Amino acid sequence: MSTVIGIDVGGSTTKIVGIRHEAGKKAELITPQFVRANDPITSIYGAFGKFTSENGLELSDIDRVMMTGVGSSFVKSPIYGLDCRSVSEFECAGRGGLYLSGLDDAIVVSMGTGTALIRARREGEKTDISYLGGTGVGGGTIIGLSEKLIGVETIEHIVSLSEGGDLSKIDLRISDISNSKVLPGINTNLTASNFGNVSDLADKHDLALGVVNMVAETIAMMAIFAARGNGIKDIVLTGNLATMSPICEVFAALRNSFNVHFTIPQNAQFATVIGAALNAEI
Repeated sequence: MSTVIGIDVGGSTTKIVGIRHEAGKKAELITPQFVRANDPITSIYGAFGKFTSENGLELSDIDRVMMTGVGSSFVKSPIYGLDCRSVSEFECAGRGGLYLSGLDDAIVVSMGTGTALIRARREGEKTDISYLGGTGVGGGTIIGLSEKLIGVETIEHIVSLSEGGDLSKIDLRISDISNSKVLPGINTNLTASNFGNVSDLADKHDLALGVVNMVAETIAMMAIFAARGNGIKDIVLTGNLATMSPICEVFAALRNSFNVHFTIPQNAQFATVIGAALNAEI
């Protein structure tokens, strides 16, 4: 039996997962974990130590370590003498998105500090990954704007505040400026302008929801355009933002209006690190 460890080193969070291989059995996913640390090296070794200890893994059990993410470049030598290899973050996100969703062809959206769009296709044993582009709008946007607008910079607190917000005090909807008779076939509940109708009565809850909604709608429309451009309807959402209910609600609301299928798989926040571990099988 051998185990491949995947490590995704982000700006503030390091994620780690294991895939255990045993002859004659299907590969087993070892529950992913994450740790927070400001220093990438500290977070890598902290995540590695915690993960191996909690899962009863010895160094002799580990075949290799597959690393990805912006912080992986700081690793200049093998971790505890293990074979360490780097792999593209986009390759990992695409492969992990397909694995978690069970789809063979999809636009995979990796939502982190910014957002990346990947076309991932699987044909037999071959997986084709194409980076389509992305946007600087993402979790970093939510944190930065919320800090300036309402003095809150913790993503969990921002999301909690947003749950009590009222978008009618922030956004301008199509229905505010037109109606279905003028624009037949258009959902008039869609946003005409983010922050285009900010009320003097808007409070922290409303502003937090406005920021979260703007980021989610921007990412959603980018993904929809990418899907249309590639002639497919399946969009897989991954990354930390995919686990936040206000973000998920935006995608759910847009699904029917644009005839696409958004999938948020279990362990969506760990798609990239799972994809890293899967790359060892290539």
